Amino acid sequence: MLYSLSEYLTQFHSGFNVFQYLTMRTILGVLTALVISLIVGPTMISYLSNSKIGQSVRDDGPESHLSKAGTPTMGGALILVAIVVSTVLWSDLSSRFVWIILFVTIGFGAIGWIDDYKKIVFGNSKGLSAKAKIFWQSVIGLSAALALFHTAQFPIETQLIVPFIKNILFDLGWLYVVLAYFVIIGSSNAVNLTDGLDGLAILPTVLVGGALGVFAYLTGNFNFSNYLGIPYVPGVGEMVVFCGALVGAGLGFLWFNTYPAQVFMGDVGALALGAALGTLAVIVRQELVLFIMGGIFVVETVSVMLQVASFKLTGRRIFRMAPLHHHYELKGWPEPRIIVRFWIITVVLVLIGLASLKIR
Repeated sequence: MLYSLSEYLTQFHSGFNVFQYLTMRTILGVLTALVISLIVGPTMISYLSNSKIGQSVRDDGPESHLSKAGTPTMGGALILVAIVVSTVLWSDLSSRFVWIILFVTIGFGAIGWIDDYKKIVFGNSKGLSAKAKIFWQSVIGLSAALALFHTAQFPIETQLIVPFIKNILFDLGWLYVVLAYFVIIGSSNAVNLTDGLDGLAILPTVLVGGALGVFAYLTGNFNFSNYLGIPYVPGVGEMVVFCGALVGAGLGFLWFNTYPAQVFMGDVGALALGAALGTLAVIVRQELVLFIMGGIFVVETVSVMLQVASFKLTGRRIFRMAPLHHHYELKGWPEPRIIVRFWIITVVLVLIGLASLKIR
């Protein structure tokens, strides 16, 4: 919106050209989302608290979580508002990528909001049924995958890039739709499973989102992509603004979500942010790098799968409790120790993912 306005105003004063630069709009996107989060946050937390929209705690979970009962949740709506407003203000709205990722983010946020609302307001402990949740996730994820496939303008947009190996590309054809679908759905649910401790999911999301922004900027710039020897994908550079908004909104939310949390993001935030990361990875053609950088999300998801499979097949549990962060809680690790160590691991994994830009 403001991008188009500044483009119009350049005919009156050349100074408005500064807003045409992608880097400037990204910085403004970060700051806009951050300011919105910090300003709106206290009011939203107060509203959620007064409305008694509080977190329910499992009886069979760690005892340390009992004190968290009643903490306001559904705070992820704050993140979504900040991301959407900032993206609309500073992005080039003629970009199809912008509308597709906003569609996915808002759509998955709506699924999470309904799930949270049923759990908390209606007192339905199960929330949205698993079948209904997967169905609507599939509708949105498949719609995005098909939209990206049918609007692809260059072969690279539907090819699989192998990190750390130069010039290895696989033409996927219709398998691209399948891959994109599973990346979006899988990433969404992986972040949701990780969101179990104060700040545990949001900072890794910010780190991975910021790193994907680096990929978007370099992949969407012909000179940089040519220098680094990575495939050039026209138009994806605009995703940097969205990534900046995600980083700003995430950091603003972390201000209130850090231990001990004043608010939880709930499914409305976790499902939306996870889907946004998956969609970003698909757009910038870095699905395999997402798997590396989001290793914490992957491990948390795998721990649940192993736990369920082991219990059904043998009647025994591998971990004291799944997802994995609960296992360490029951081993006696303080919550802040688990959170910070998972953060540190994410930093290392993100750096490894970024190294794929040069190590080829």
